[in-house]
Amino acid sequence: MTTPDSSKPAKNTDADWTAEVEACAQRIADLQGKVAAAVAALQLGDESMAGVEPGAITKEIALGYAQLGDLYLGRENDRAAICYAAALKFDPTLWRARMNLLKTKKTVTTDDTTKAFLYGMLADQPDNVGFLNQLGRLHHKNYEIDAALACFRHAVEIAPGNADSLYWLAGVEQLAGEAEAAAQSYRRAAEIRPVIKFSAAKDAAFAALLLFAPFAGNTPTEYLMAETPFAVNIAPLFPDLEPAVETLKRSGDVVVNFVSDADQGRAILPQVAKLVGQLGLPVVNPPEKIRRTAREGVAALLKDIPDCRMAKIARIPAGEGVPPVSFQGPVLARPAGTHGGDRFEKFDSIAAAEKFIRDNPDKDHYLMEYIDYASADGKFRKYRFIFIDGQILPYHLAIGNGWKVHHVTTNMFETPWMQQEEEAFLAAPEKVFTEKHYAAMGKINAAMGLDYFGIDCGIDKEGSLVVFEANAAMLVHQQNETMPYKIPYVAAIRKAFQEMVVRRAKSG
Repeated sequence: MTTPDSSKPAKNTDADWTAEVEACAQRIADLQGKVAAAVAALQLGDESMAGVEPGAITKEIALGYAQLGDLYLGRENDRAAICYAAALKFDPTLWRARMNLLKTKKTVTTDDTTKAFLYGMLADQPDNVGFLNQLGRLHHKNYEIDAALACFRHAVEIAPGNADSLYWLAGVEQLAGEAEAAAQSYRRAAEIRPVIKFSAAKDAAFAALLLFAPFAGNTPTEYLMAETPFAVNIAPLFPDLEPAVETLKRSGDVVVNFVSDADQGRAILPQVAKLVGQLGLPVVNPPEKIRRTAREGVAALLKDIPDCRMAKIARIPAGEGVPPVSFQGPVLARPAGTHGGDRFEKFDSIAAAEKFIRDNPDKDHYLMEYIDYASADGKFRKYRFIFIDGQILPYHLAIGNGWKVHHVTTNMFETPWMQQEEEAFLAAPEKVFTEKHYAAMGKINAAMGLDYFGIDCGIDKEGSLVVFEANAAMLVHQQNETMPYKIPYVAAIRKAFQEMVVRRAKSG
C-alpha cells in the first residue's frame, strides 16, 4: 500500500488541508479495520485472509498516524502530539514520529532530545541495562519519578546484580516515599558493591570519599558534588552492616561526611564517627560535631552570642508530657527530625501545643518559643546563608505573608518586587545585615565548628539576628531557570565547597 509523498509541498487552502486530514484519518481507519478482520478470521479458522500480515499493516498504521501528526503540526500541536504518540504505540522504532513529537512542545531541552534518542534505542534493545540506567537518571534529574522507577525496576529485573541500577532504584524509591523498598534496594546494592563511583574527573589528583546513611538525614549531594575537579566515591552506611574499612581506605584521600541531621542520624552517627577514626583521613564535617547540632544543641551553642536570638526550646521525649519551661505562649511545636513546614504548627498556649504533641506519641517533639520577626511592612523575611570554611555566602531570601516561610510556597516566583529584593540581597547582603550581624555570624561559625553548614535567619524589630535553625543538611540547588539572577551566587557556593574539599585533601 502506498502513502502520499510527505516531501511534496503542503496544500495551501484550509479546505485542501481539511480534505487531506480526513483522507489520512480514513486511511488509518481502513487499515485498523483490515487488521481487526484478519484477527477475527484467524480466530474463526477462516483462511480467506491468510495472506494478510497484521504486523506489516500495523507499521502502515504507525506511518499513517505519523503523517496525520505532520498535518496537524504547527496548526494544532496538541492533536499532533496525540497522533505521534499513537504512531509510537504501533511502532516504537519510528524515529520520525519520536523526533517530531518533540516539535509539539513549547520548549525542547537537551534532556528531551536525549530521552527521545534513548527511547528509540530501547525500542530496538528493550533489555539494554545501560540505556535503561541512562534514561532513568534523566527522568530522575527532571523529577519524573514514576518514569525513573519504571526504568530502574526494569534494569534490576534484567540484571539483579547490577549495583548501579540498585543504588539508583533505592534513591528514587526513597524520593517516592517507598521507604521499605528503598532500604532493601540500598542494602542489596551495598552488599554487592560497598562503594559507588559517583564521578571520575579526568586527570583527577585525588578522590573524595562521601559518607551517607540512607534515611538518616544527609547533606544533598547532587549539586555540591557535580562537575568536581576530583574523583568522588560514595559509601552508604547502615546501622547493622559493618563497613568494609580496608576497601573504604583505598577509595578516597579525604572523607566528606554528609550524614548531617543530628536527629535523623542519631542512631548511626556514633558508627560514622568510629569509621572516620578508623580511616585516618582528613575529614570535612566531623560526625562528632554534627551530633551537637540537633535543635536544642544549637540553641545551647548560640545562647550567649551578642545580638543573636534563637528560640528557647525544649525536647519532649516520645510519649511524655511537657515539663515546666521558661517561656509562655505563643509557642511552636514540631516532631524532631522534620524540616520545612512538615507538621510545624503555632499555638497560643503551651496547653494547646501539648495536645498536638500527645496526638503523636510515637515521636520526640520540639516545643519552642515564638519570636515575631515580621518586617515593618508586615511581611516575613527569611534569609539563608551558607558557611564554608569560614566564608559566609548568601543563598536566598524568601518573603511570605505569615510566620511559616519557605521559598517554594511563597509568591516569590510571580512577584517582581520580591525577586528584585532577593537579587539585591544576594548582590550586597551587607546592606541588609550590618556589622553587628556579621560579628554574630562569625561567632556562630566558631560555635558550630563545622566546615560546611547553613543558617535560616531573620531580623527582629529590635534589630537582632534571629536564627531559626543551623545545620549541615540544608539544600543548595541550581534549578533557578525562572530566577536566573540567583545562578552566579549559587555557583559561588559550589565553587567554595569544592575548593574547601581540595584544601582538606592537601592537608592530609
